[in-house]
Amino acid sequence: MTFTETKLKGCFILEPKIIKDERGYFMESFNAKTFQEGIGQKVTFVQDNQSFSTRGVLRGLHYQSGEHAQAKLVRVLQGEVLDVAVDLRPESETFGQYEAVLLSSENQKQFFVPRGFAHGFLVLSETATFFYKCDNFYNKESEGGIIYNDPNLNIDWNFEESELIISEKDTILPTLENAKKVW
Repeated sequence: MTFTETKLKGCFILEPKIIKDERGYFMESFNAKTFQEGIGQKVTFVQDNQSFSTRGVLRGLHYQSGEHAQAKLVRVLQGEVLDVAVDLRPESETFGQYEAVLLSSENQKQFFVPRGFAHGFLVLSETATFFYKCDNFYNKESEGGIIYNDPNLNIDWNFEESELIISEKDTILPTLENAKKVW
């Protein structure tokens, strides 16, 4: 597996070694030892989540704050999404910046988003099955979010806004400036 750190310190793109033959393919999607060596830190995942969405569904930008902050290892089992992480760490040189990664069942890339980041994704294919591991359990009182079209973040979703399908909860999220602090 290849690990590439993004411009956001601590965020990594993971590319598995895929072995193909006439029967199909095989790949190791997760190995705790390889993962921890690749990102240079110990992360213990405690929960797996999966969602199914249709084209244009935008989920996010979400995060957990304080002691309930979560690191996530995300991937797409079927379809294609634009996956986005926003640095919310106030001491970070890249605070308020984002990284966007194309994840698909074809490229099999994964994206590691550490604690202290907001996360969201937009479905680009007709449907997508999205899977992610979390290193902390969900806690409703600690959830936070940032509006997907915050003008200061200026995320290029590369999609017509009129075609977006967004939950009511996500359409009323605050801007980064007004969001709940991560720490």
